[in-house]
Amino acid sequence: MAIISKNKINKLKQKANDLFNRTIDQHITLAVTGLSRSGKTAFITSLVNQLINEGSNAQLSFFDVSHQGRYIAAKRVPQKNLHIPRFEYDVALDALCSEPPSWPEPTHGISQLRIAIRYQPKNSLLKYATDTATLFLDITDYPGEWLLDLPMLNQTYEEWSITTLKLMLQSPRQPKAQSLIDKIDAIDPFAIVDEQLLADLAKEYTELLHYFRHELGLSVIQPGRFILPGELADAPILQFIPFTGFSKIDANDYQNAGDDTFIGMLRARFIEYKERVVRKFYKEHFVNFDRQIVLADCLKPLNTGPDSFADLQLGINMIMESFSYGQSSLFSRLFSPKIDKLLFAATKADHVTPEQHGNLVSLLNQLVYQTKHLLNYETITMKTVAIAAVKTTQAGKSLHKGQLLPVLKGRRASDDKTITVFPGSVPSKLPDESFWQDKGFNYIDFAPQEACSHHQNLPHIRLDQVMQFLLGDKML
Repeated sequence: MAIISKNKINKLKQKANDLFNRTIDQHITLAVTGLSRSGKTAFITSLVNQLINEGSNAQLSFFDVSHQGRYIAAKRVPQKNLHIPRFEYDVALDALCSEPPSWPEPTHGISQLRIAIRYQPKNSLLKYATDTATLFLDITDYPGEWLLDLPMLNQTYEEWSITTLKLMLQSPRQPKAQSLIDKIDAIDPFAIVDEQLLADLAKEYTELLHYFRHELGLSVIQPGRFILPGELADAPILQFIPFTGFSKIDANDYQNAGDDTFIGMLRARFIEYKERVVRKFYKEHFVNFDRQIVLADCLKPLNTGPDSFADLQLGINMIMESFSYGQSSLFSRLFSPKIDKLLFAATKADHVTPEQHGNLVSLLNQLVYQTKHLLNYETITMKTVAIAAVKTTQAGKSLHKGQLLPVLKGRRASDDKTITVFPGSVPSKLPDESFWQDKGFNYIDFAPQEACSHHQNLPHIRLDQVMQFLLGDKML
């Protein structure tokens, strides 16, 4: 009994500390997500690395608390949510610091990390109470596919099927998807369901999603848990598919279909997925975030073609519809936190020459603000920035046909060779037909530059601006 009482007391103390930190604005829950291959693991690793190693060789001129000499130290501390996997920072940093260095393995589910940051307060009420203060930063890493599932909460099974079928019938999905569409078309929707057939079709649909993401580099992948199932692997809740024949069936027959029919079971599993998977994530995690960064790789879709870029645009539009916005008053921070700062970061800025960074930001701005009319922007602070969480190239000039051209030098990921390349120009606005015809952009994947030490800061581009935007106002 004494042990139980002690555990309860410790939990109450933890809750009291969390409440105190929220009351004096000393706690941030930062959500980090990214669309396909945007470098999320590298970003979190570099962010933590900069905070922990600040003061060694940090390049954090735009992070005010560091620039003003008020930053003391940061360290990792035990996370609050013990049932959530820990972000494997040491494993990721080991990869970047190996010989030769390599990119860390991407994460496949949700994970968390807590940082305690000590600093000297300057302008806030805290300076009257203490010489030093601590900001607790909870970082939650989750797949972009999970974020793209949130719009499903507002869809019926019929609406989701029609939307998904429309995508599957368009390039570049259609050639690979047509075989599955034909198989679904051949099924009687009101016949007694064959669960093995349904499982086989769901497996084929899942393989399609993997192909869309990994081979075509597409952004819109639904449902997200199909390719990142975790503990739900092989569960019936992940064995449904979009129905392709709603235009051919009677609405009343559909509404009255029993759960033992093909169409009825599809509908039932879709609803179950929404409630037990998507809504559960929303209630347990998403509504508690008060800062969010969304990482987007705009460069690879530019290199792949108009279909891939259009899919990136659609994915960002879906993301913009998913957030719960609103300024975090004291009351809302204590009882109903909402995202009050949202940062969109165009990653891999080191893969284009520095004079193209402005165009990269402008392009992302156009992608983000396409859906501005859908949201209330008066209650949220938004920013777009071009970053490289881990800088992999060196910029310079090279003489070509009598002209000096901006070039990049780095280690090509595909064959580990050091190359010098002119990557071309990034459009400052949404690309038109002439951009795709000219094919003036040459994206190349680069590997990390050189081996590093765990006690050194990783090279980066504008990570200090990210830190200032997301953390700076809480460290005054």
